[in-house]
Amino acid sequence: MKKVLIITYYWIPSGGAGVQRWVKFTKYLREFGWEPIIYTPENPEYPSEDLSFSKDIPADITILKKPIWEPYNIYRSLFGKKGEKINAGLISENKKTGWKEKLSIWIRGNFLIPDPRRFWIKPSVNFLTDYLKKNPVDAIVSTGPPHSMHFIGLGLKKNYPNLPWIADFRDSWTNLDFYEELNLSYISDKIHHIMEKKIIRSADTITVVSNGMREEYELLKPKNIKVITNGYDESDIQIGDIKKDEKFSISHIGTLNSTRNPQTLWKVLSEICTENPEFKADLQIQLIGKVDFSVLEEINLLNFSNNLLKVSYLSHKEAIIRQQSSQVLLLLINQSVNAKGFVTGKFFEYLAAKRPILAIGPTDGDVAAILSETSAGKIVGFNDYQATKKTVIDLYLQYKSGKLNVDTKSVDRYSRKSLTGELSKILNSL
Repeated sequence: MKKVLIITYYWIPSGGAGVQRWVKFTKYLREFGWEPIIYTPENPEYPSEDLSFSKDIPADITILKKPIWEPYNIYRSLFGKKGEKINAGLISENKKTGWKEKLSIWIRGNFLIPDPRRFWIKPSVNFLTDYLKKNPVDAIVSTGPPHSMHFIGLGLKKNYPNLPWIADFRDSWTNLDFYEELNLSYISDKIHHIMEKKIIRSADTITVVSNGMREEYELLKPKNIKVITNGYDESDIQIGDIKKDEKFSISHIGTLNSTRNPQTLWKVLSEICTENPEFKADLQIQLIGKVDFSVLEEINLLNFSNNLLKVSYLSHKEAIIRQQSSQVLLLLINQSVNAKGFVTGKFFEYLAAKRPILAIGPTDGDVAAILSETSAGKIVGFNDYQATKKTVIDLYLQYKSGKLNVDTKSVDRYSRKSLTGELSKILNSL
């Protein structure tokens, strides 16, 4: 069996979306003739933890770990946040961003390039170079963000030039939704772009999660680029019959930062609540995961906070149950320059949940195409008030008549096992 070394920051017990892609690939790679070897930090800083993914990993798999030094303890000491977990995606859950947070973001963007895990690059290259001398592999994969992982891959490529290397991008780098919020200087921005281009052009293959990302990175002239979307794991969704919510629940599951804040939707819901007391009595907004302060502030200002149920975190299994019990699943696309190519990881579990999806984002983007292909829901533009209101009312009327269902199709191609098969084809070709 051929061997592949997978360099990833996020691994068990990390929670959230970042860990799932390569945990699920690892789960199925042996079925396609590849033995995965994991390299991950011994003491990482995770925003959340979820041990439920442990069941997906073969007990006898090789997992290499090396301590990592990250500057977060310095940050916590300087800004009075001792004992607090780090936040992903520049989210402020309790208040508007103050000068301390702005300063820390500026330092992160301008001095910790490409990211705060940069101090792990050189020790990791040295460690893995020695490891590979005694334990050869047939390919290397680095997955980011954090993009420091790619520089470990680059270092190994320099030391083993004949060893194929795949750089996997789960998110864009300089087109990431909160990249502009890093407040980069001209020089820092230039460095980020130079580093991004270096990785793109040095790897034997680039893998990305959407067609839009492929178009974006093709401009940087990679040697080879392939799309492998995220997906859903059939074994995760086979939970049994789930009772649907009695309320007209509209559920967003996952991180909700300021660039995903659906201001038009909140205004629509507030207006319908004013016009129709029965709708207000039936409505329940469920926000599961970390939510930016700006989102909660807007809901409060529009006077329907009593219709809000906020849950900071659920395990993956609990999140899937909540998806399947919801009346409507809310999918929010980042309002950023690469919005057309932005496809969140949870979207595919939404598809598998077989509940109507209300998406807000570009109506000519990748999500719109997949919704059309699968008949899983509808998408409306960020600021299209009339289309949003009509869609919400249509969904509500179906709910009241007991006919709020979808008949999805062509979803199987997004199963984690099928996607691992696509990955194995790329590995074999190298």
